Amino acid sequence: MYFFRFKLIFILLVAVNIRANAQSLKFLIPDGAVAQYAGSIGYFSAGVSYDLFPNKRGSLDAMYGFVPGNRGGVLHIAAAKFTYRPWSIGVKDWAKFYPLNPGAFISYTFHKDLSFKFPSGQYSHDYYYWSEAMRPHLSVSSEVEVNTDKFIRNTGIKAIGFYIEANTNDYYLINYLQNTSALKLNDIFLLGIGTRVKF
Repeated sequence: MYFFRFKLIFILLVAVNIRANAQSLKFLIPDGAVAQYAGSIGYFSAGVSYDLFPNKRGSLDAMYGFVPGNRGGVLHIAAAKFTYRPWSIGVKDWAKFYPLNPGAFISYTFHKDLSFKFPSGQYSHDYYYWSEAMRPHLSVSSEVEVNTDKFIRNTGIKAIGFYIEANTNDYYLINYLQNTSALKLNDIFLLGIGTRVKF
């Protein structure tokens, strides 16, 4: 009898603990998914998206990108992207246009020939100031977001966005600033296009 009561109390405590942990980990559930073609994080990339700020004008994306062998060599890339949408133009009640969205992201390329730092025994500590594998980027994008409730109901999808993004990284930017007579701005910016699905 005591053993049965002990088991019942133990099961109840475990159930309460699981529910409490599930509530505390709710922030890990993504608010959307994102897929992108090109744009410095692979030939194709995909990942999850989290809304930021009470007005949901910011987003944080965790993405995985891939470059196939026939596009310059097999590369695997991880990226964390932040985008802020300061201005919104409504298109009636079925869409929004975000014309100029500043952003920043960090990418890391996994490859046996790329390391986080250049070997200290081979080069002096200030000879190469950048990382081979990690790149910080600055970006600007434009996005159209369509309210799917007006067209597709009961799917769990709240909105679908389509964006185009231009970005540059630390290496390109520093080289441009040191060689403005030889390089143009369009030499250091790369384009990517993508779609964002909000749940």
